Parts: sequence; C-alpha cells; structure tokens
Amino acid sequence: MNEPVFWSLKETIKALADKKISSDELNLSYKDRIKKLDSKVNAFRYLPENLDGIPAAIKDVIITKGIETTAGSKILEGFIPPYNATVISRLKAEGVGVIGKTNCDEFAMGSSGENSAYGSTKNPWDLTKVPGGSSSGSAAAVAADFATFALGTDTGGSIRQPASLCGVVGLKPSYGRVSRYGSIAMASSLDQIGPITKSVADARLVLEWISGSDGLDSNCVSSKFKVESSKFKDNLKGVKVGLPKEYFAEGLNPEVEKVIKEAIKKLTDLGAQAVEISLPHTQYAIAAYYILMASEVSSNLARYDGIRFGKTRDYFGPEVKRRIMLGTFALSSGYYDDYFVKAAQVRSLIKQDFDNAFEKCDVIVGPVSPTVAWNLGEKIDDPLKMYLSDAYTIPASLAGLPGLSVPCGFSEGLPVGLQILGKYMDEETILNIGEIYEQNTDWHKEKPKL
Repeated sequence: MNEPVFWSLKETIKALADKKISSDELNLSYKDRIKKLDSKVNAFRYLPENLDGIPAAIKDVIITKGIETTAGSKILEGFIPPYNATVISRLKAEGVGVIGKTNCDEFAMGSSGENSAYGSTKNPWDLTKVPGGSSSGSAAAVAADFATFALGTDTGGSIRQPASLCGVVGLKPSYGRVSRYGSIAMASSLDQIGPITKSVADARLVLEWISGSDGLDSNCVSSKFKVESSKFKDNLKGVKVGLPKEYFAEGLNPEVEKVIKEAIKKLTDLGAQAVEISLPHTQYAIAAYYILMASEVSSNLARYDGIRFGKTRDYFGPEVKRRIMLGTFALSSGYYDDYFVKAAQVRSLIKQDFDNAFEKCDVIVGPVSPTVAWNLGEKIDDPLKMYLSDAYTIPASLAGLPGLSVPCGFSEGLPVGLQILGKYMDEETILNIGEIYEQNTDWHKEKPKL
C-alpha cells in the first residue's frame, strides 16, 4: 500500500512537500494505473495528454477550459469550453490538475451511471454492479485509486449515493456553500458541487479550497469554509445523534440496516447520545423532488437548440427526454398549481421537519442507500424503482442541508455508507463526527481487488 496511487490527498501533499516524489512521478503512477485498469471500469470520459499538479478526477458536467466537456451526452460531444468553472480555477490555485473528466449519467440525470451516452461505469468492487450515480465515474475513480480525489455534483444524492456504493467518502456541501459557476445546470435550486475522497480529512480540505463566493453565483454565500481542529478531539461526548424513524422503515434492506445500526452503536460507544426523531414528510420527498427537479430541467435544457452550441435535440437520451416532458407538463397551464406549487409547498414542510428535528439533535444519521450496489441493467427499465434508490438522500437536498457519506461496513461483499446530515452551513460538525468515526474504524482502508 506504499504506492503513490493509494495515498490520501493529505499524504500526497506531504510526500510532495518532503520531496519523496515529484509531481511528474506521481502523475505517471496514476496514468499507468488508469491505462492498465480503466478499460474494465469505464470511469473516465476523457484523459488530457498534459497534466500538472496533484491529479484530480472531474465530473464531466463541470466546465474545464480546453478540455472536452459533454455532460455525458452526445448533444455536447466535441464541445471544448473557453473557460474554467470557479471550482477548477480554485483547485489550480492550490496546485491541483485535471487527470481526466469522469463518466456520468447524461446531464447528471440518474442513480446508477447507466444513463451516460458513453456506456455504463462499473463498480470497482464488482464489475457486474452499478457504481451509483450520477457522479458514477468520480466515485469509481476514487474507489479504484485512479485519482487523489474527485469532484462530483449532488442534486438529489449524486455524490453521497455513489460514494456509498463504491466505499469512499462523499460530501454534499450546503446549498450555496460552493459556487455553481461553470457547472452545467440540471436543477438550479438543488445542484451543488462537492468532493469525493479517500478520507474525511481530504473532503474537509477540498471543501476549504473550493468554497466561498466568486461574484458569479448569486446563491453562493460569501463566507469561506475554514478547516478547524475538531472540538470533539477523540470522542463524541455531548453529541446528540438523531435517528429518523422514517429512515428505518419498510424499503430498507435488512442487511444494510444491520450494518447501519452497528455504525450507530459505534457512535454511541464513542460517547454520542442517540435520540429518536421524526421527519414526517419524508414519504412525499421523492414525488416533490421529481416534480421540482424535472420542472427546472425543462427550463434549463431549453437552451440546447443546436444553434449556438451543441447538436440538435434529437441527440438527447431517453431519461433526459422523460424529465423534460415531465417538467413541461408540471409547469403547463392548468397543471402548474396542482403539481409545481404543491411540490414547492411540500418542500417547505420537509425543510420545517429538519428545523424541528435539529432542535433535539446536532446531526441526523442513517443509511445513504436502501440497498448496496445492484446488478447492471436491473432497474434501467423501471424508472420508479430507480428513483426510489434516492429515498434517503433527496430530503436533505430539498432542504439545502449538508450531507456526508462515510464507509461503515459491507453487505453481500459490497460497501455500505453511513449518512451524516447537518444543520445548514454546519459542515464542520458532520465532518468532525465523520472523521472521529473513521479514525475508530477500518472500513475506509478496504480496497477493491481490480
């Protein structure tokens, strides 16, 4: 495990500073591994020839100057952006380079990585399984040690869910913590860029690098996230952990539930107090999300007309077309009040549920996904079954809250992630709790055998 590709971001930074390895040697080791193994995984869409700095994998919905960006769609095939997204400019300022653009569900629409126009990404733990989505390639690239870390985007769970299914750390920051400038929009009131990493400490560092206002995203808060030493040190005494009864009801795989409950016991062994809470409107979250998200999709994707950039609309894939039609219907005359307005009201109630719950606890914990990774092709013909895989990630997205997925065990030989949700703009607490859990367990050290 002494090979550079297995180092965390923080270990890599130290090795470079101590001159144990050069930037060129580091990148060569990653490139060799990608060349040898990515034909099995299909994590990358595009690999630039020249790379300088710490190698990061970037989801193909994030704009990169001079590097093809397609959003996993044939409609943007060959598009070379003339500028960088804010997050890319900020990473470059920290000495980070783009080792490659990662495969993803088309326009970030999907939960399995199977909606990409460029073929499905495979799960490094089992190449017959999905890696999750839509940040499928980013999570698979980190799990397979093809990059030091990756960036993904999370609209309804697209960082946390693939991180859980691939056994890595995934952080969805609070809505507005990171500028969306240069991220190809799917649903503007929900989209958020965040890191997928090999450790919680790495996620904390990347968030510090990419957070804060740039004057180009009106929803981005001005305050920058700062890395602070954990106030909990080596235990969780005084921390109240909320357990939503709705997240442990019908639909949760019994084996996954067992792993999650063992992780919660570990938190209590470390001094945390478990408190039962209720999020009563959880059952309406998926329905509300798919109306609101699809409505924003139909608006955002109207710009793809084949006139200014991209190809004609017949190059859209089936899932994109489905969501455009659903959103257009929800916004149409005669249906707007019945669907869009009602969904917006439910969103307010879901946010209210979280506000009430956080009066009783510091964080909320539970599963990220109701199951471990499923077989490729298993749910692709049943959209509703696929949508239900985001049942535990969507509510926090609707409320704009930060969420962390941390490896916490295995079921059927496949990774399970523990979800830790925090108060708005309180990434510090979920990262502290996640890091203490990580330091007292060994799950994050497990590696797939490719």
